[in-house]
Amino acid sequence: MILKKLIHSILLLLFLMFLSAAKAEEDDLHSFISGSYQQILADTNNQPFMLVIWSITCPSCLKDMTLINELRQAHPNFKIIMLAADDLSAKPQVVSILKKSTLNTLENWVYADENTQKLQYEIDPKWYGELPRTYFFDSTHKREGVSGVLSKQDYEARLTKLKN
Repeated sequence: MILKKLIHSILLLLFLMFLSAAKAEEDDLHSFISGSYQQILADTNNQPFMLVIWSITCPSCLKDMTLINELRQAHPNFKIIMLAADDLSAKPQVVSILKKSTLNTLENWVYADENTQKLQYEIDPKWYGELPRTYFFDSTHKREGVSGVLSKQDYEARLTKLKN
């Protein structure tokens, strides 16, 4: 009887540890709300960075994940921030895609406001929501926004320009 209780306790403990680890991974996904864009700018401490806006429903975005991971590996000291333009209900899929693409260690955000047009406007009043959308910020936070798929050469050229 004692052995049975001990086994149940161990199994329960392992299950709770698994749930806690899964929850911790999801918690690494920041909620992007009104004001988050300004927070990102403030937190980058005037360093160059790249903001990649993507979605789980955007085939081109998903295809780019491998390339973004290659860039992350080639430029480990360059800050890359990922923003999923999906709502919070897609959080498990977002986390899964980021993990599968080995991008879960980057700074990751997901839309957490029902008014996505307001969030888009805060990021860029001239952006209408087309994806993928990539912003390249220099150290003074002057930015260049590009919609659509970029080649590895395009990314490399822009990153080289930002680093110099």
